[in-house]
Amino acid sequence: MKTTLITGGNSGIGAAIGDLLRARGEKVVSLGLELPAAGQENLYGYTVDLTDAAATAKVAAEIAADHAIDAVVHNAGAILPALLSDANPNDVLTLAQLHLAAPMALTQAVLPGMTERGFGRILFITSRASMGMPTRSAYAATKAGVHGLMRTWALELAPSGITVNAIAPGPVLTENFWGIVPRDGELQEKIANGVPVRRIGTPEDIANAAGFFLDANASFVTGQVLYVCGGASLGGQPS
Repeated sequence: MKTTLITGGNSGIGAAIGDLLRARGEKVVSLGLELPAAGQENLYGYTVDLTDAAATAKVAAEIAADHAIDAVVHNAGAILPALLSDANPNDVLTLAQLHLAAPMALTQAVLPGMTERGFGRILFITSRASMGMPTRSAYAATKAGVHGLMRTWALELAPSGITVNAIAPGPVLTENFWGIVPRDGELQEKIANGVPVRRIGTPEDIANAAGFFLDANASFVTGQVLYVCGGASLGGQPS
């Protein structure tokens, strides 16, 4: 039974990906600030603050000892929005740990098992904002950095049967989104109208794309970024 580690797996996009995989009969290990709801079949939970490097290394070793991880989905993220005039340079360091260093530590812990089995899937959830967006200095920079990290790993790990890809969502209705945009308000409607498909995405939209990349049959696709954004990446619409 395939086992996938999902950061931020207790809610939003991470939970939707986990639900899709468990519906396939696979196991999911959720890692985040909170545990997922108890009593769900084939779902195991661990908690950690991924901005804490030492705590991340500790839980990575624990998970690697407890589970044979076949795939890693790094979905956990934070935005920390601010215009340049108000931005805190330390936010870049915080988000670099969360978006770049944390998945490196987690993947390093489970990589020996993937290499030994000759199979692995690594998937990053990044953002259309990696192309640039007002108030997103730290967020856009680190998410764009993930694309470079992903392509480097794809080249290194391909001979071992491990693919590495990324999904860059446009606006998606999650708590992160509503933490910045008032729920069901005028700004949310404006953003929806600015997306070519005239709606904001759902966690399930992203999960459907993730299901492809994580499938064993997707072995000839690696080093790619898929923009699941309703067309927002085509013309610089807000997201």
